[in-house]
Parts: sequence; structure tokens; C-alpha cells
Amino acid sequence: MSNPRQLVLNLFIYPGGHHEAAWRYKGSSAERILDITYYQELAQRAEASKFDAIFFADGPALADNVRYAQRFRFEPITWLAAIAAVTSRIGLIATASTTYTEPYNLARLFASLDHLSRGRAGWNIVTTSVPQAAQNFGLPEHPPHHERYERAREYLDVISRLWDSWEDDALVNDPASGIFADTSKIHTLDHVGKHFRVRGPLNISRVPQGRPVYVQAGASDDGRAFAARYAEAIFTAHQTLDSAKTFYTDIKRQARAFDRGPDEIKILPGISPFIGSTQVEADRLQDEFNELIQPEYSLTQLRQMIGVDLTGYDLDGPVPHHLIDTASAGGVASRFKLVVDIVDREKPTIRQLVQRLAGARGHWVIAGTPEKVADNIQAWFEGGAADGFNVMPPWLPGGFDVFAEQVVPILRKRGLFREDYTGTTLREHYGLARPASIYSNEVKAIA
Repeated sequence: MSNPRQLVLNLFIYPGGHHEAAWRYKGSSAERILDITYYQELAQRAEASKFDAIFFADGPALADNVRYAQRFRFEPITWLAAIAAVTSRIGLIATASTTYTEPYNLARLFASLDHLSRGRAGWNIVTTSVPQAAQNFGLPEHPPHHERYERAREYLDVISRLWDSWEDDALVNDPASGIFADTSKIHTLDHVGKHFRVRGPLNISRVPQGRPVYVQAGASDDGRAFAARYAEAIFTAHQTLDSAKTFYTDIKRQARAFDRGPDEIKILPGISPFIGSTQVEADRLQDEFNELIQPEYSLTQLRQMIGVDLTGYDLDGPVPHHLIDTASAGGVASRFKLVVDIVDREKPTIRQLVQRLAGARGHWVIAGTPEKVADNIQAWFEGGAADGFNVMPPWLPGGFDVFAEQVVPILRKRGLFREDYTGTTLREHYGLARPASIYSNEVKAIA
């Protein structure tokens, strides 16, 4: 008999928490956001709860609303190397852009992280939607959406071959014979393409996982097609069970066109839970956070999502739907659609809309008892909407602690989440196979 399907759970670490006003909340640790021990402790708590991975987002530009929120970023590979040193099992996932990095440099960074962590690295592949990044990299303007994905496809081809450039047994390391490496099993790429010229090989041996786990977060048409072809885990945002099921079904369907089975891609929506001993207590907690919202920040966030500046409009008036133009979606089309769907479905005031988005930037926010949160997780998991979740605590560390202490035991009691790790690598946690090198005898035989 096969083992029962179980949830994937990641802790998505945002400096103070995922509510935009988290850093102002009395229970946050805002003063520790530059203290690496703060993040090490969070990762250790997630590992003690047997979470699959921690995830650290990144972007190559300073957000234009840093005046009102904790919006700067550590460089994620450096950050995760420090996490790797104090953990032993939990996966380590970082964002890096195919638009604003070179494949050889990034291949080295992730290969180093995978070796140092003994096989726990994951790469969240983004093309970068923030236009102001271009001027940090000598470009006059941000490349168009379709061009960024064209570059990303070539990038994935190059970086995958770099990670394969050493065969698994190319590293001999035999002092007695004097042979360190079998050079017949180290391969150049000699890649010449539209966007890259890369000779190779990589200057470090093949990593424990073969290559890091490929994670992707785009939900536009280009993003879905890219994910169906390459991604092994997908981070996604949905407000309703029906929306999540539609996305889940579409990705699994598209993956079949690339001869990929449904278990080869883990779809992981975000969930940001406000948890209380009663519904009233949970609602009161969420209200407490929303009272700390600063409209100047919220309206900037909303403008970035829908392309309309609502500064000066009555916050308690309706959202002026007639001003929203689908052409303004730009590179964040998926989040644009999510917000427009909320406006169409719920007819919120501007204040209600910004409060809705303040919780987790469009991810699913739920307020309720531990049992209610567990019930909803189970419904999405068993209803064909998710293979697991990115847990996005409204504030840290307390928001994670209450989830780990009160929700996780319920999920375990229902047989939905592991009691302990059964593997050591992120691939093993996710139930993913280790990919064979393109140069291996196994692949050559198939070809």
C-alpha cells in the first residue's frame, strides 16, 4: 500500500510578518529585523515542527513605500547560508531573478548552498515585476513581460546544464592515486543563444539534490506555461476555493503536455491565519492589525496592483471600477486579476479593499479558531486545490508559534502532516525524484 498523501508546509518568512502593519504590532520583533539570530530562531522553530522548508522572498530594488513599512531585503543566499549553519533538515528556498542575474553566477551560489546544507536548497524563479529594478542594472527600462519569460526559458536551459556539467561520479578525490577529478566526466556547454553565451563547466561538483528544487510563483498565462514546464513547486495566491481549484487543475493539465505527472509539481497557495480561541477573539485580533494600517502605504500597494492611484478618494466610498484598465496590469497580471475579482465579487469600499489586501498582499487571509483553520486547510488539500501551503503568519514570531502549537497538532491527528522527517533533502520532503544528469548513462540510454 502506498503512503497516504500528506501536506507540504513551508514557513514564508517576511521580516516582521505578513500583515503590512505587523512591524507596528505590540507583539512583533521589529527591533530584531537586522539580527540574524532572529531568523535562525524562526527557522529552528519551523524545523522543530517538521516543516518542509522556509522561504525568503527577494527583489532587486528598494520598494517606493519604505517610509511606512519594513520593505528592505537581505540578500537571500547569504541569509540562507547562515540559516543552514544552525539547522539540519528544513529546506531553504530563496528568490532570484532570471532578468537581473547571470546564470553562471547564480548556478555557483545555489550549488554552494546545496552543498553546504547537504541538499536542502530551492530556487524561487522570478522574472521580476518591479520596473524600477532596471536602472539598478544599467538598463534604460524594464524588459516587456514576454521578453522576460523568453529570457527565463533560455536561462533555465543554461543553468540546468551547468548544474549537470559535472557527472555524479566526476569528483574522485583520491589522494592515493593522485586523481582529484575525472575530467572525462566534466562537460563544457559552449552555449550561444539570444541572451547568453556560456562556455562552462561549473567550477564545483554536482550537488546533493542533482539541482536545487525549482519553485515558481507566476500565475499569468506566460507564468503558468513556464511553471508547467519547469516548476517542481508553485507558490500561488487565491482568495477562494474555486479559484484555487481552477488554477490547480489547469497547471496539472498543462504539465501533462511535457510528460510530467501530477505529483511532480506541488501547488502551494499562501495562507495567513489570525488564530483565536474563539471566532470573536480571532476577528478582534485581525481588527487590531487593521487599525494600525497607514493609508499612504496601503494606497501605494493598491496602485502597484491595479495601476490606479486612489489617493484623495473617500476611503469609505466605493472602488471606482471605471478607472481600472486591464492594460495597466503590466507584469503583475495575476495579482491585478485577483484584486479586480474581489472588487467585482464583494463590491468593497476602498477601505475594505485595502484592509483585505493588507493581510498578505492578496494571499488568503483567514480568521478563526485552530479547528476552523485546520478544517479549511483540509478542505483545500482534499478538494483538489492545494498540495500544501506557504504559511504566512500575520506577525512574527508569535503568529507562527500559535499556528505550530495549535493548528499543526490537529493536522497531525487527522493524518495530514508528518510526525517526523523521513528524508534529509528538500526533494525528499516534497516527494520529488532526484533528476539524472543529462550526461548520465541512464539519460543517454533513454535518448
